[in-house]
Amino acid sequence: MSEHPLPNAALSSGQPPLPALTVTLIILALAVGSFGIGTGEFAIMGLLPDVAGTFGVTTAQAGYVISAYALGVVVGAPVIAVIGARYRRRDLLLVLMGVFAAGNLASAAAPTFESFMLFRFLSGLPHGAYFGVAALVAASMVPVNKRTQAVGKVMLGLTVATLIGTPLAAFFGQVFDWQFMFIAVGITGLLTVALIALFLPRDKAPKGINALTELSALGRRQVWLTLGIAATGFCGMFAVFTYISPIVTDVAGLNVGMVPVFMAIFGGGMIVGNIFGAKLADMSLMRTIGWSLVLYFFVLVSLSLTAHNPVLLGLCCFLIGCSFVVGPALQTRLMDVAGNAQTLAAALNHSAFNVANALGAFFGGLSISAGYGYASMGFVGASTAVVGFGVFLLSLSLEKMDRAATPVCPAE
Repeated sequence: MSEHPLPNAALSSGQPPLPALTVTLIILALAVGSFGIGTGEFAIMGLLPDVAGTFGVTTAQAGYVISAYALGVVVGAPVIAVIGARYRRRDLLLVLMGVFAAGNLASAAAPTFESFMLFRFLSGLPHGAYFGVAALVAASMVPVNKRTQAVGKVMLGLTVATLIGTPLAAFFGQVFDWQFMFIAVGITGLLTVALIALFLPRDKAPKGINALTELSALGRRQVWLTLGIAATGFCGMFAVFTYISPIVTDVAGLNVGMVPVFMAIFGGGMIVGNIFGAKLADMSLMRTIGWSLVLYFFVLVSLSLTAHNPVLLGLCCFLIGCSFVVGPALQTRLMDVAGNAQTLAAALNHSAFNVANALGAFFGGLSISAGYGYASMGFVGASTAVVGFGVFLLSLSLEKMDRAATPVCPAE
């Protein structure tokens, strides 16, 4: 395929825009990759007892593989982004998804529990960098006022995985063997490699970008504040998702067979928030982030107060899922504040959300151990949402101060 620099307001090359159909096919290819990543990350949660039985460990010990994958995400995102910053984004995406596919196929063939954990760690390494680079590519193909929508379409694969891919993979993994799920995810990764190679034109390697350029993002306080919003403000979503099964069964008093239904409701909310929230973010990015945090706080409080009612619990799960609007919004915010360190900043967004995942489960566990029960997950999340909103206000305030301190050049 011929070399073609990707046109973008931020990466303008003077070339004519790609045809609309080509843009759609590229975003579809990237979304297939995010679908595979989302399925591989979450489906294992429903298969831990099967994994434990195969390797002769406890279910709690089997849960370490989830931590291994998350560690891979946190480590891989910044390291790969810095190392790969000077390479063509098309080539980087092909390598990242190739490693992801290989890691999952190797996971299916792991002979020991230790090797299985190692392969899960390796499978997590490309996660953050893939989403970061894919977001930059998607945003580079559309007008500036539609960037968040383009990013949202790529991340739509992740939300669809929560609604469809995860329960289907878990179901077939139980019907056959848990290894089937990893084989399916590995094949999805290989399909993504083929689609990217087929549809995404060869771009030019970034000029003047190297490891030091990317690391400059770490010296920008707005980058850290944006990551702080993600890492602290949205722990509640993960706390509720982590303990959704006992909330449904022990608090709402429903049959365990209803757990997938509430997970699907949660996933449906993520899709709605991803689609409509991205449009709102393109109209007003910071207002969308701020108001999402405020509404998110009240929904989490409502969940703790009404979790015993199945209908209201379902409504709260849907609305909490809708808070995923901040995923694409924060991704776009990082593009705005990262300067030339676009790849690292974009990849770090997913490290921040994995920190939120870990903190949500941790704080939720502390609340349960203290005797507050599973319904307290809403209060736990609301507390962290307050912290996230405080970080948001600090970011907004400092940005206004910086603008006020910047001298305005008089017109000639």
